[in-house]
Parts: sequence; C-alpha cells; structure tokens
Amino acid sequence: MNIANNLNHIKKQLPEHVTLVAVTKTKPVQIILEAYHAGQRIFGENKIQEMVDKYSELPKDIKWHMIGHLQRNKVKYMAHFVDLIHGVDSFKTLKEINKQAKKHERIINCLLQAKIAEEDTKFGLSFTDIENILTSDELKELENINIIGLMGMASFTDDMNQVKSEFSNLRLFFEQLSTQYSSHSTLSIGMSGDYPLAIECGSTMVRIGSAIFGER
Repeated sequence: MNIANNLNHIKKQLPEHVTLVAVTKTKPVQIILEAYHAGQRIFGENKIQEMVDKYSELPKDIKWHMIGHLQRNKVKYMAHFVDLIHGVDSFKTLKEINKQAKKHERIINCLLQAKIAEEDTKFGLSFTDIENILTSDELKELENINIIGLMGMASFTDDMNQVKSEFSNLRLFFEQLSTQYSSHSTLSIGMSGDYPLAIECGSTMVRIGSAIFGER
C-alpha cells in the first residue's frame, strides 16, 4: 500500500476547485504521517475522541475536519482546534458549537448536513429545515459559527443513477442558497466509491479514506 502514490493519483483527478479530505478514522498516527509527508494537510475523523488523540500527537498545521455524526456533549473536546464540522443536523448543535467556540474566542466553520439518501439510517436535515435555520433570527445571534455550505451522503447502493439523482438534487439546492448567502461556497459530497460522480455533480469537497489508505 503506497499512500503517497494513492494520494497523488487521486489529486491528479481532482479539479482545482475540489478540496480533498483524507479520511483517517481507525488509522494509526504513523499512517497519517505518511500522508502528511506526501503533502496532505486536511484530515477527517468521524469520532471526536479519536480526533482529539490524533491532534495531540500530530503536527499542528493539520486541519482537522469532523465528518461523523456529532454528539453535542462532545463538541467541547474539539472546539479549540477543529477546522470544519461537516455533519451539523440540528439548530441545537449549532448553538452548542457556538457556545464552545466562544470560550476559545474562535469562529468555527460548519456545514449543514442535508438528508438526501432514501435510507432511514442517514442523519440530516430536510431542505425546508435548512432554509428555516438559515432564515431564523436566532441564527444571527450565533456569532462564533460560520456556515459555509452543505454536506450530504448518498444512499448506500450500487445504483449510480440513484446516487447521481441525490447528488444533483443537493447541488441544485446548494446553488439556490449560494445566490442568497455569499459565504456558502462548500458542497461536501462524494467518498471513495462515488467521488468522480460527485465531482461531476458539482462537489467542491470530497471525503476519501479507503482509496488512499486501503480498506479498514
């Protein structure tokens, strides 16, 4: 498994406007360092405790993204360093992120997670929920968060037409919001199995783990 080669292979396929988040969940520090030394600086974790442990051991110019489902009671553990939180799926969570960011005199970037998959297991907000959050007066009071776009996870299926449909619906909604909110520049869709399709559908950020580091 040559991580540097895998990284370079993927980066060559990515258009300039697409950011690569290397997903390192369950991967040891030594393997993350291989990617770091190959030039990767943005890493994604889906468990806060694991990310906190790795943050303490790894170089401080790494930008850590929280990409998993968020437990509000654990936000405080990462508020001093997290660069972007992908999976925000409630206003209560935004309030908690704001509260913890304020303690550290930081502004934390967030993505609202849209529910685009047909499966019941996926978390996320409906498009209406997202619009309600963005237009609410309460949001204006949260000065320590910055919503910079949307995140979505497609259905876990081999039917690429369905995945394309889900990605495309989110892209249309994202474009509508981008005309109203200038800060909305990030659309985080696409993982190892579907990132070329996600890019075709307008992704600006892909979350890739197994295609870089091998299967877990």
